[in-house]
Amino acid sequence: MRIGELATQLNLNPRTIRFYESSGVLPEPARTSSGYRDYDGSDLERLKFVKLAQTLGLRLDEISEVLALRDRGEVPCEYVKGLIGTKAIEIERQIQELREMRKELSRLARRAEQSNDICDERFCRILEGES
Repeated sequence: MRIGELATQLNLNPRTIRFYESSGVLPEPARTSSGYRDYDGSDLERLKFVKLAQTLGLRLDEISEVLALRDRGEVPCEYVKGLIGTKAIEIERQIQELREMRKELSRLARRAEQSNDICDERFCRILEGES
């Protein structure tokens, strides 16, 4: 199948597929006699895996390593277990940071509601505080 067909099936931009090729995530496909890229079912499945892994928060370099392990005939499960553990810790840290940010935004919203004349020559007194 041509790049447009593959892109449509995966809801991707053809430029994204070309990027995956240039970064080594997707092997360079065979070419038709007229020079068009000619993808097959294995390319489709590989890109489905890439999209799934990205939805789980894996970075492209991490996904590339999983694919490289598989391409070498190695089972990538231990590597993936490590990634999952690391991602879970990162997400927990991000959740805590977001909670702190929400708390600070609530504090700033209260400050804004309580202050009648909050703007002057500074950028924004709500954000900068009283001084």
